[in-house]
Amino acid sequence: MNLDPANPVVALCAEGMQQEGIPGAAKKCFEEAWAIRRDDVDASIAAHFLARHQATPADTLRWNRLALQHAQAVSDARTESFMASLYLNLGDSLLATGAIDEANRSLAHARHWLATLPASGYRDLVARGIEGLATRIHVALPATTPQP
Repeated sequence: MNLDPANPVVALCAEGMQQEGIPGAAKKCFEEAWAIRRDDVDASIAAHFLARHQATPADTLRWNRLALQHAQAVSDARTESFMASLYLNLGDSLLATGAIDEANRSLAHARHWLATLPASGYRDLVARGIEGLATRIHVALPATTPQP
């Protein structure tokens, strides 16, 4: 994943990640990043982190949808390295709101994008998240539904 540390949105999100133990402080950084976004890449990054600090599953889903929508609006390859993660988070949010079939479709997209990532610690982290989501979907599916 190539993110420009000089980009003010990336810098604010990095600061927010360092503040994760202090939720109010982290969320403030991510809200500031959202406020200064300049393009769809910035919006995708800021929305991704804002999703992690929402009070309800529906709000988390809204921000995860925004993150993915902005990433999909980018016409070049700048967001490709985090598409697997965005689909993973969307799937997790969908499952949390009871949209099991949609979560399963998001899981398939996450697996597709995971296959495009080179071997790395980041890829391994996303892969573990994807398999965790697959397990949670499997548990949530009715017995008559085909398994992923």
